[in-house]
Amino acid sequence: MFIRIKSLATFALAATLSLALPAQAEETLTAGTVMATVDGTEITLGHMIALRNSLPPQYDQVPANILYDGILEQLIQQTLLMQSFEGDLPLIYQMTVENERRGVYARTVIERVMGEPITDEQLQKAYEEQYLNSGQGIEYSAAHILVDTEDEAKALIEELNGGADFATLAKEKSTGPSGAQGGDLGWFSEGMMVEPFFDAVAALKPDEISPPVQSEFGWHVILLKETRTKQSPELDQVRDALEEELRRAAFDGYVEKLTKAADIEQPEFEGLDPEIVNKTDLMEN
Repeated sequence: MFIRIKSLATFALAATLSLALPAQAEETLTAGTVMATVDGTEITLGHMIALRNSLPPQYDQVPANILYDGILEQLIQQTLLMQSFEGDLPLIYQMTVENERRGVYARTVIERVMGEPITDEQLQKAYEEQYLNSGQGIEYSAAHILVDTEDEAKALIEELNGGADFATLAKEKSTGPSGAQGGDLGWFSEGMMVEPFFDAVAALKPDEISPPVQSEFGWHVILLKETRTKQSPELDQVRDALEEELRRAAFDGYVEKLTKAADIEQPEFEGLDPEIVNKTDLMEN
């Protein structure tokens, strides 16, 4: 959106003048108050406020009287141009108007759903589930040797059971990037490793070596070095993040409910090329 700002001389002059509001007392103005009429088409204070609300942050630095004049002038010009239009609106703009209308309604619903108050009880429950009762309070220090086949992993376990040094074998045999560090992975907690790997680590005791574990990266032989309890943050430290997660969950649940209740049909087109969304020539009418 572009609001035309006049010359610097005009800007300086206008900045010294009081805001030219209609003769009506300001306290009686409402969103429906007509600020201008163009050949019978009314421009209300609500139209002006809506346009002001859509402007990017840089317009916050413009004095209010300059904004007022610029917004009203733009709306008058847009109305004149709209009234001068003849013929049918190009199809791409018809679709744009429909999409913008769809988006406005969607944003309004999103604001309502995600704006519902979050109670202290909800926050406390989310905090306990995520930080106290989820198992994420345990951190693991482990090393692994990554190889391509299960047989290779079994052979490594035999060597380790025979007294071979884990770090030395990792440097010699591991195909993973941690091999150069003796397979050491540092400290991690749930969610930081792929599921099969983490499940195997969580089942080990310190200084215990796992059986061969397969993941999308290959076959692992894992050594659990030690565990520790991770210090949980205080509720106030994660309050904002938890509130955002709860609002997002409320929104996802709302959309899921709507989706299940709706009759949604998506025809399948054999051989459809996704590049079709770039074919703007289909919008020519």
